Amino acid sequence: MNLTVTGHDDRYAVEQLQLSLFPENPEGEAVCALYRGKAFLTAVTTITLGGKTVRGQKRLAAARETVRLRRQTLQQSYYLAAVQLLPERPAWGALAGVRPTKLTTRCLAQGGSEADALRLMRHTYYVSPSRSALSLDCSRSTLAAASKLRPRDISLYVGIPFCPTRCVYCSFVSRTVGKKAELMEPYLQALGQEIAVTGALLKEAGCTVRSLYIGGGTPTTLDTVQLAWLLDSIHAAFDLGQCLEFTVEAGRPDTLSPEKLAAIRSHGADRISINPQSMVDSVLRACGRPHTAADVLRSFEQASRLGFDAINMDLIAGLPTDSFAGFCSSLDTVTALNPGNITVHTLALKKGADLFEKRQSLPSQEEVAQMVDYAEQTLRPAGYRPYYLYRQKYMSGSFENVGWSRDSLDCLYNIYMMEELHTILSLGGGGMNKLNLPGGKILRFHNPKFPEQYIQMLPEVLAQKRQITRQLSALSE
Repeated sequence: MNLTVTGHDDRYAVEQLQLSLFPENPEGEAVCALYRGKAFLTAVTTITLGGKTVRGQKRLAAARETVRLRRQTLQQSYYLAAVQLLPERPAWGALAGVRPTKLTTRCLAQGGSEADALRLMRHTYYVSPSRSALSLDCSRSTLAAASKLRPRDISLYVGIPFCPTRCVYCSFVSRTVGKKAELMEPYLQALGQEIAVTGALLKEAGCTVRSLYIGGGTPTTLDTVQLAWLLDSIHAAFDLGQCLEFTVEAGRPDTLSPEKLAAIRSHGADRISINPQSMVDSVLRACGRPHTAADVLRSFEQASRLGFDAINMDLIAGLPTDSFAGFCSSLDTVTALNPGNITVHTLALKKGADLFEKRQSLPSQEEVAQMVDYAEQTLRPAGYRPYYLYRQKYMSGSFENVGWSRDSLDCLYNIYMMEELHTILSLGGGGMNKLNLPGGKILRFHNPKFPEQYIQMLPEVLAQKRQITRQLSALSE
């Protein structure tokens, strides 16, 4: 859909909402205009689509204008026009961002009541009652996680950008081992240097590692010797004595063995992921995952025997060839295992993924909506509660990804990272460093995306880490 903006420069904010409300990008015209009067700013959006023209209008008192409120008013006018063309009201209303829970969390942190937070979501952003309640639930976990942080705490992410094969829905920057096995050892040697240097820098800065997450890619693509070496390197470089949780994303069952699981456990990791995505073998084959549902069950049983209580299991609603019945069966099977966490993703059609162009045999948006609803209807009675959520572009039905936990087994790193509660240092290729500054400002520093680039640019990576830790030191003085 063609978008024209007049009277303002906030095109991106309106464009992102348009993308969320009209993900298929139909042929049409939208004009989002801002008119300035002495007392009010008036946002007016006109949309012409399918031979029908609609109009939405919202006003903001001129004395209250801020960048955030102006953009909010523009988006509200767009939503009020668009909703007249949509078959049903979108669950997330006029929200286009990936972190809707920031709104409810900020409301509570600033002294608002839970009723205030719900009113904000429903009446200002037109969010549905169920999604407003979901956001509030996650904000409770966010505030609890934030209470565990101290001024010099940081979290660490260590990235292993390798996978055995690429799933059809995946767009992460990673290398398949079959094509780039020769990069594994040079990559690990470079990563070992970054780990050692960063450990020394954090010690000088007086920072404490509060949570540690090893992700990817698929970290357990490494063999047992490589994995043990990586974990030894981390322990040698960082004092983990005050680390609240240590997570290794084991991920795909086809990369797991009792030996790898034992190595992870013996090195102090107390959380792992074993991610089926589906428990229907035909769906797994359609997604390019070479494991079976039986492999998932075997890996889960092995991990449980080794004493892993906090096991996360991912499922995706909307996978190719899946159905509502198939998703329900998958969720029921996983829930019966009683893992510490179950994360229910909604399929996102990412531009870098094979599935983005093909889009074959995908469930309808109506079916995906049924899957997402079934997850909540099943998990709450089973003792799980939502603790974090986020949204993505090109997501089926414009829904969300939700992490569910039982027995207060929230993954703190997920909350700290997604809610941007404190500084996250990322080590390895493709990582994003987020330096939290006073006043809520965040500075972002990217590591090189691909393993080849990371190896070649290691001196620049280490220089960047020195820059970041200098700023951390200055903040703590």
